[in-house]
Amino acid sequence: MNAILTYMKRNYKLLLVIVALAVAFWSFIPKEKNDPEKDKLLLELLTFVIERGHYSPTAMDDQFSKGVYKDYITSLDPSKRFFMQSDIDEFAKFETQLDDQIKNKDLSFFDLTYNRLMQRIEESKKYYKLILDKPFNYKVDEEFNTDYEKLPYANNPTDLHEKWRKQIKLSTLSSLTDKQKFEEDKKNGAIALKSKKDLALETDKKTDISEPKSFEQLEKETRASSLKSLDEYFGFIDDLNRDDWFSVYINSIASRFDPHTSYFAPEEKERFDVSMSGKLEGIGARLQKKNDFTEITELISGGPAWRGKELEPGDVVLKVAQGKSEPVDVVGMRLDDVVKKIKGPKGTEVRLTVKKADGTIKVITLIRDEIEIEETYLKSSIVEKNGLKYGVIYLPKFYIDFENQDSRDAGKDMTIEVERLKKEGVKGIILDVRDDGGGSLKTVVDIAGLFIEQGPIVQIKSAAGKKEVLYDRDKKIQWDGPLVIMVNSFSASASEILAAAIQDYKRGIIIGSKQTYGKGTVQNVIDLNQFVRKNSMGDLGALKTTTQKFYRINGGSTQLEGVSSDVVMPDRYSYAKMGERDVDNAMPWDKIDAADYTVWNRQNNFASAIANSKKRMSLNKQFQLIDENAKWINERSEENLYSLRIDKFKAEQLSLEEKAKKYKAIIDYQNQLKFSSLPYESEGMKNDVTLKEKRERWHESLAKDIYVEEAINVLDDLQTKPVVKGTVNLKKKEKLVKS
Repeated sequence: MNAILTYMKRNYKLLLVIVALAVAFWSFIPKEKNDPEKDKLLLELLTFVIERGHYSPTAMDDQFSKGVYKDYITSLDPSKRFFMQSDIDEFAKFETQLDDQIKNKDLSFFDLTYNRLMQRIEESKKYYKLILDKPFNYKVDEEFNTDYEKLPYANNPTDLHEKWRKQIKLSTLSSLTDKQKFEEDKKNGAIALKSKKDLALETDKKTDISEPKSFEQLEKETRASSLKSLDEYFGFIDDLNRDDWFSVYINSIASRFDPHTSYFAPEEKERFDVSMSGKLEGIGARLQKKNDFTEITELISGGPAWRGKELEPGDVVLKVAQGKSEPVDVVGMRLDDVVKKIKGPKGTEVRLTVKKADGTIKVITLIRDEIEIEETYLKSSIVEKNGLKYGVIYLPKFYIDFENQDSRDAGKDMTIEVERLKKEGVKGIILDVRDDGGGSLKTVVDIAGLFIEQGPIVQIKSAAGKKEVLYDRDKKIQWDGPLVIMVNSFSASASEILAAAIQDYKRGIIIGSKQTYGKGTVQNVIDLNQFVRKNSMGDLGALKTTTQKFYRINGGSTQLEGVSSDVVMPDRYSYAKMGERDVDNAMPWDKIDAADYTVWNRQNNFASAIANSKKRMSLNKQFQLIDENAKWINERSEENLYSLRIDKFKAEQLSLEEKAKKYKAIIDYQNQLKFSSLPYESEGMKNDVTLKEKRERWHESLAKDIYVEEAINVLDDLQTKPVVKGTVNLKKKEKLVKS
């Protein structure tokens, strides 16, 4: 989940204290770059900053050490296909010593595990190549268990090879049966309506698709495909260097203080800043690594590459040159290093030597620019029901650019979008924060303030116990009509503050999952470089650490409990464990005194709208089916044993497919509502085909969304003319402020 950051980028009082203490410790460091020395410095900085800056630092004792050990080993080898039991036995002697090693800047455990992992990875490369060199015997009656957490480690190389064999065999068996089914459907004419081009794409072959393939051909294809995937997987692993693996170790330490405290290596810090601001400087292309090559996968609409119309998805980057400098060969280079060479300041020139799909080589010159990642920003749509227009605003995150106050942020954009919807005559607004993991605290205060006259939005408590209340002090109400907030189990942090404030004010109706994620903590991102004088070791990255907890204006925390929906709608994750409450080292729930706030009392038909919605859902067969499907998915998650004998595997899959057929209606559902873009966006689509395609896909998705449909029904129910009464002031009255 994204961190929720305080209304300032840094908590300056906290940092001043830490910096003052730090000067004496890190005034001088070795001039010669030495990775182990840099690692020791990072350990020292990590513990120093957390112990002095964390809201509630955990004692670094044997229990802490055990947690770090477990998390770290699991992160290195989650599926237990690299380490053997003998390795684990050797590592285990450090299980209760890591707290002391961290304090003493002792790297012996990390060095041992890192070197052993590199050794096991090299050995594993031989396993998969040997295994895929010859056909599998799918008539042997054997099984494979995918519950890796409960599976034991291999006792010796033979056992480990066998584990790899079964794992790969399961993967190829699944692919093989899919291919057989495709061939069978083709033979029976079930896919006769598809074009030859489509079929060629599905089979990933350029051969004559009219000829049925033999079992031997299909079996060989699945092994070739699996070999290619594993080559790419190990290519990705080979791209990781010692610093990358040390980051895993550092994060295993940091996350034991709480799930949201983490270390950002320099590249990760940059990606975090981009995700928060929605902007970067470069050419506007997404890249991916394919073996030794870097391929263009997507052009970002509006960016230099998109505007230039020379670079295309599928192009392979061979060389990169800065301005008039000599080009540098990037074949075989780490993806992060290729990205660094292509990115750069606005207005600078970069030349890419690329191999086109037809095999031709071309040099493409681009001038870097600032690129806005459109998917980061909110978007809206209009829908009509019973002759009334309603607005749907989707907010993917509470974004802001901390470095440039004149740039876009979610609060400013929401103000503009609400005004646009008002001009279109909407009678109600749905604010969709499903899957919104959070972001800036400033923007959530600004957004909540658009819907109330003025008052507190959220309370914040620091480690010292000091309480601060953040207010909306603007008396202007941007939108005073019916309001629905849509949430789900992945709505976290800032999303929960917004939903809680709207709920406590009784300003709108919260609909969605039973409860939101349950992240009630505030993080600060602290640049570690500021603590070191005369740094010759390069960028040290940053630490995101929990410095405060936030509370609803009614005094309750959203930590662990989240925000309970007024209208609970079943979804496929209804019975899954995936919230903050399911993390072993999450901070506890608590409460403080309520703030002074005045309940919105301009609409008194919430109770009837909620009752109507609950009644509709109880009678709705689609919602009943969704709930039944969620129970089935939860049951299926406990089934981890698969047969590797083809006839048994097919029978198991056929049984599952038969059971799953009844749930196909969930995917095929259409709500019969028509969604459209606002006029300003429709005008922009005339010159932006990519944006047009993206919006069309979103509208198609909305037209299949039963949750949005029900939200619109709720808005429809809220159209009943409310009786305006006096306001009610709530001040520390528990029975009145409970949500």
